[in-house]
Amino acid sequence: MLTTSQSLILIAILAAVTFFTRAVPFLLFPDKDRMPPFVRYLGQALPYSIMAMLVVYCYRNVKITSVVFGAPEFICALVILVLHRWKHNLILSIAAGTLLYMALVQTVF
Repeated sequence: MLTTSQSLILIAILAAVTFFTRAVPFLLFPDKDRMPPFVRYLGQALPYSIMAMLVVYCYRNVKITSVVFGAPEFICALVILVLHRWKHNLILSIAAGTLLYMALVQTVF
């Protein structure tokens, strides 16, 4: 069991490492005009790739052969897509989808 001081030191180290890894690209490439084309490509392609991986990760355990056939997951995905296309608000879409999923799983399914 960690003591309070050990926990605070650990949190400080983790915060510093996280900050450093976030700051490295800005330190290496302070001028956007001199950024290598490969790094620019990664900045454009990775967000979409990461979103696709997150979708696959979220739906990996959905059993379409069980009784509900993944209904809560697919209903919430549809609600998230419609809300995001309508309002263009990421926080609203994610929060509504999460709340709806929790409500469906605990009350309906």
